Amino acid sequence: MAVTPKGLRLLIAGLVVMVSGFILMAGGGSDDPQVFNYAMYDFRRLVAAPLVIVAGIIVEVVAIMGSFKDGSKDGEAKK
Repeated sequence: MAVTPKGLRLLIAGLVVMVSGFILMAGGGSDDPQVFNYAMYDFRRLVAAPLVIVAGIIVEVVAIMGSFKDGSKDGEAKK
């Protein structure tokens, strides 16, 4: 199988991290279009959320490109 169980767990973890980054980025809009809301430009939306999304992408790349040991001795295949 191309994706090992550990790789699959990392893929799911990376997806959860990326989704949490998008949730952090959500919100900050204004109900009244005539009133400017400075909450759009806070630390959470401009710095923290993009860093969390990039961390999720890095986890995804490691999950796809990484080679994980299967736990058997001397590289033998499991029976």
